[in-house]
Amino acid sequence: MTHLVLTRRAVQGNCSISVVIPCFNEESTLQSCVESVLEAFAPHPDIHLEIVIVDDFSTDKSLLIAQDLALKHESVKVDRHDRNQGKGAALRTGFRSATCEYVAVQDADLEYDPKDLVGLLSPLRKGLADVVFGSRFLSSGEHRVLYFWHSLGNQFLTFLSNMFTNLNLTDMETCYKLFRREVIQSIDIQENRFGFEPEITAKVAARGLRIYEMGISYHGRTYDEGKKIGVRDGFRALYCIIRYNGFNAPPFLQFLVYVFVGGTAAVINLCVFLLALALSIPVWISASLAFVVAAIANYLLCIKLLFRSQIRWNAQSELVLYGFLVAFLGIVDVAITNYLVGIGTNGALAKCLASAIGLVLNFTSRRSLIFPEKGNRS
Repeated sequence: MTHLVLTRRAVQGNCSISVVIPCFNEESTLQSCVESVLEAFAPHPDIHLEIVIVDDFSTDKSLLIAQDLALKHESVKVDRHDRNQGKGAALRTGFRSATCEYVAVQDADLEYDPKDLVGLLSPLRKGLADVVFGSRFLSSGEHRVLYFWHSLGNQFLTFLSNMFTNLNLTDMETCYKLFRREVIQSIDIQENRFGFEPEITAKVAARGLRIYEMGISYHGRTYDEGKKIGVRDGFRALYCIIRYNGFNAPPFLQFLVYVFVGGTAAVINLCVFLLALALSIPVWISASLAFVVAAIANYLLCIKLLFRSQIRWNAQSELVLYGFLVAFLGIVDVAITNYLVGIGTNGALAKCLASAIGLVLNFTSRRSLIFPEKGNRS
């Protein structure tokens, strides 16, 4: 694993911050949001402010408002996407455009108070932190009461993320994240929508960066008022937590993920086997066919969720080893299934038992032989 080495120094005097505002159809709040950011930093002449608005192909007047703000305020600049891509993609564009010492995320919807950004800068300016999270659950300040299930979902996702990252955050899904510019510009952000939050958390944790968390106020809005995040984003967050942390997780967590991977492959194995038997195909052929189909599914899920960062297909020896491993485990699976059926075991039960044994053998062999090294996916 590689780590970004940063100079731990206390910053004295002036500093600068780029506030990146992703925007999609926020004509009712964008101007107020930008003015609030300007107002928040106005009493702090020692902090140079840059505001980067990224319009994600809005269909309302957001772009015109953003361009008008850029004409009125020299600290405001505007980027625009030629098609709608999502919050993560807008942030990716904004981070590339940022030129200041520190970079912050500010949603355009006024759920977060820009005055909190000044306080969140403190650990960065003191040289204590590389990344600062603003937590909605630590604050004793103003906090609008809204959706119970959203709050519970946020806490669950934070808990799951913490399990994989070994951090003790209280609010992984928070909008307010501040970075040293060299940190955020060195990270390859892949998520285009709200998956950015678990992705960036995983990647800063994997680098061993110094992360601080401070309480902030929160003025959440309802769906009638324009809230965009939905249920599918919650499921995407679950996927992102596993995808961006799985390869670097402790062995017991990797095995839990592999139970899902192997379990899915086992169900496929069983279904194909029973379908083949129903077509009067001999047991050994049915078992072989089912194993091949399940092995392909297993492999695809493995490289997507667990081991994709370690595989090095340019090494011929690994290809040969992987081929031998698949062949050996295939023989074991077919032999166990054939034996159990031969002694009178029900076909479905025989396949389930063979698959359970294969689950352990597959995880152990893949982790120790095929994908032995941990990689950095930042």
